Amino acid sequence: MARRTPPNESEPGRLPRAPYEKELRRLQIELVTFQEWVRAEGQRMVVVFEGRDAAGKGGAIKRVTARLNPRVVRTVALPVPTDRERTQWYFQRYVEQLPAAGEIVLLDRSWYNRAGVERVMGFCTEEEHQRFLRQCPVFERMLVEDGILLRKYWFSVSDAEQERRFRQRLSDPTRRWKISAMDLESITRWEAYSRAKDEMFAYTDTPEAPWYVVESDDKRAARINMIAHLLSTVPYGDVRLPELRLPPRPAPTGYQRPPKHLQTFVPDHSASLRAPDRGPAPDADPADGKGHR
Repeated sequence: MARRTPPNESEPGRLPRAPYEKELRRLQIELVTFQEWVRAEGQRMVVVFEGRDAAGKGGAIKRVTARLNPRVVRTVALPVPTDRERTQWYFQRYVEQLPAAGEIVLLDRSWYNRAGVERVMGFCTEEEHQRFLRQCPVFERMLVEDGILLRKYWFSVSDAEQERRFRQRLSDPTRRWKISAMDLESITRWEAYSRAKDEMFAYTDTPEAPWYVVESDDKRAARINMIAHLLSTVPYGDVRLPELRLPPRPAPTGYQRPPKHLQTFVPDHSASLRAPDRGPAPDADPADGKGHR
């Protein structure tokens, strides 16, 4: 199996793993507090994650959602529009994904596809692109005026770092799915994407819905900076949760577990990983039949 080449830990300025993990843990606890506030207060939030291919959007989203309730926080990554969706108002399929009260929606790419990939790759007409640039600030202003908390993050990566990450993905079987022929086109169209991004910012970096740029050559720093900033933009507070206590386990009433041969168990693949002198796993069924059900 090909091994992934990690970033150089000793590279000047790169955030070391130990302080990164400590601060990430603290921020994830804060995100849980924030989530409970959103739910209790009936708030609605949309967070847009945009940037070049391999800029680190997906990794940041994973760290945001890692400890959160998927019933409250939902990640949306829409596929290519269907033939029917292509005939709709451009923003229509995104409107369907907007949050209700007490929900947070994270957009892993968003309506800004039209200003980026579609614009550069010729998947939309010039008229459609110009219409988007006119309508997008109005659309976002309507969201904000209706009370939605809208935050937009652009993950900025250098051309050298992007190429390094592309090479990682090509050689790592667990990441190969992350890269496509279209992604590789972004190398040859680097300047075209830069011009498209600059034009997009000129129209859509508005007082009501500003863009926040995340320097992402250092993935760890980018994740920490993005999460800390997101939390700093909302005046959330602690929510008093009901006090819960484990009830006493009732005395046995004679239940006996059915014989194991009547059930189909998955093979114990983990047994091949244990040292020969080790006993059974800590959670193995005791002889008296208690334990797993």
